[in-house]
Amino acid sequence: MARPPIERSVSGIPKVTLFKPAGVPGRELERLPLAVDELEAIRLVDLEGLSHEEAAAVMGVSRQTIGRILEKGRATVAEALVGGKAILIGGGQYRVEPRQLCCRACGAVWAAANPEPETVCPSCGAAEVVTCWDPAGRCGMRRGARAGRCGRGGPEGRGRPEERSRDEGRSGGRRRGGRP
Repeated sequence: MARPPIERSVSGIPKVTLFKPAGVPGRELERLPLAVDELEAIRLVDLEGLSHEEAAAVMGVSRQTIGRILEKGRATVAEALVGGKAILIGGGQYRVEPRQLCCRACGAVWAAANPEPETVCPSCGAAEVVTCWDPAGRCGMRRGARAGRCGRGGPEGRGRPEERSRDEGRSGGRRRGGRP
């Protein structure tokens, strides 16, 4: 007997659950299912810019599982885009976990089930609110932006890909005699 799948943590249920090509009635389109956990993995890695390891920690699964979820979700999206099919979002093995937010101005941290895009800090009212993706308190921002520590900002985060040294390379391999 196969092992039951582990529930994946997601930050919320999507408000829009059906995407279809414009100009074609929905009843004439083939619908491809995209699970909520697949959408969450795509959001974390492709939209928010988290690594597979970081996304795995957020969703409470292994790095290999994130890889499989992403592969399946991206294949569904690609098939729909190329083949002119509808995407129906729903189902999957998931549980909704409140998202951890922090204020870069005052350092306040709080949980929000479905934060609005223009969320303000409940402590100081500042609009400098970012998502804290991991328990270590590192705040996440969109791809290309600097990610710092909660409430402190600063350059201690990942940084931009173009800021990496040439020795780190594009292959992702290890350098001789040291860390990657």
